[in-house]
Formats: sequence, C-alpha cells, structure tokens
Amino acid sequence: MEPDLRDGTRVPIYWIMTVSELDFYFPFVVFFYGFLAVLVLETPALARLGKERMSEAWEGISRRKNLAWVSFFIGGLWSLQNLWFH
Repeated sequence: MEPDLRDGTRVPIYWIMTVSELDFYFPFVVFFYGFLAVLVLETPALARLGKERMSEAWEGISRRKNLAWVSFFIGGLWSLQNLWFH
C-alpha cells in the first residue's frame, strides 16, 4: 500500500525516506559491503574459486581489498555509534 501525502496524492513507498533515516541506515550499508567483500576476499575457498573462474574480474576485486577492510571497520564503528546514540 502506498502512503498518502498531505494533499491526498499517492506516492511510491520508496519516496518516503527522510534525511535522518538515510543518515541512520547508510553506515549499515557501508558495514555490510565491507563485511561481504572481506568475507569473499579472505576466505581461501572463495578466493581460489574467484581466481580460477573469473581471473580478470578477481584482479579488479582484489585491488579493492583495502577499501573493503576500511569499509568493514569504519562502517562497523559508525553503525555502533548510531545504535548507541539513537
């Protein structure tokens, strides 16, 4: 069901997000990106599969290993801060 605005017009549900809500959820997106990237890059079985089956794409992904670790730690701390102070 789509929400109504004050003047009675109906808008899709994805249009109703305030800046404060976006500010709350964004660190979780950063954290989960870092978590998934680190999980794939650092798990030996997944790393071996990536090197074997998609060697060129794997090289591009592995160049972003530092970004994945930074996203994991900074996103995690930022998410904890949001949960603590929210």
